[in-house]
Amino acid sequence: MTSPSGPRALGAFLRARRAQLDPRECGLPETDSARRVAGLRREEVARLAAISVDYYTRLEQGRVRASAPVLTTLSRALRLDEDQQRYLYELAGRSDARPRRSRPAQRVRPAMRRLLDQLPHAPALVLGKRLDILAWNAAATALYTDFTAVPAGRRNYLRLMFTDPVIRGMHRDWAHDARDAVAALRMEAAVDTDDPDLARLVGELTVRDTDFRTWWAEHRVNSATYGTKHYRHHLVGDLTLDCDTWAASDGSGQRLMVLTAQPASSSHDALRILTSWTTEPAEPNPTTGRTA
Repeated sequence: MTSPSGPRALGAFLRARRAQLDPRECGLPETDSARRVAGLRREEVARLAAISVDYYTRLEQGRVRASAPVLTTLSRALRLDEDQQRYLYELAGRSDARPRRSRPAQRVRPAMRRLLDQLPHAPALVLGKRLDILAWNAAATALYTDFTAVPAGRRNYLRLMFTDPVIRGMHRDWAHDARDAVAALRMEAAVDTDDPDLARLVGELTVRDTDFRTWWAEHRVNSATYGTKHYRHHLVGDLTLDCDTWAASDGSGQRLMVLTAQPASSSHDALRILTSWTTEPAEPNPTTGRTA
């Protein structure tokens, strides 16, 4: 008797599931060409899952075995519920590999927190794994947003660049900056390929944003620790800021990102004005997540 699981059964499930989906509900644009098949095309599923069409085609044909991260992105692309996800992993022979629990919560290093306190006029963030925003100073609140109003589980630099209209709109060259941030996340993916939180972040942005899908599929990487940011702030106008990042030496993956302006420049004056309006520290209490 033929086993109900295996590559061929997985391919049959993928074909059946994509036939059930409405392209418009998946955020795909309308096209003038008539559809010869019901639901999504193979290339559309591949685009939503940020994998190549050839790779997805081989999955449906039962010629390759899917990795756990690919199954995670396919689950999002195909909008599978909990039972369907479990079935997908069982068909792929990875029922024990499906990520169910997040990694332990990241904690800001005390030295990083002290550095934030000593930078009253330079916006600074502590970034953790996956570009999560772990802490910030008052100047960063003045420049970007009130991070305490963002749920702790969604405080991620890349997610905010793509989903927060204020932060997205302040980048004068958003496409350049966002593409660099995607490339930086690609470097993170190489460090921990089985991180379920990273897979969820990539899956969410893949479904929500066409640009992210395209740039993630490029496999471009970026480990630059310095650069220039061009912002347009709704209160003080245009800002040109140098961005420098220092990595912690303890292997925690935490980095301090600091933004500064050239002395005597218009950006320096504007940044001083902007940060002078916020005097209280805005970083959260490590226990409650609230500011003091």
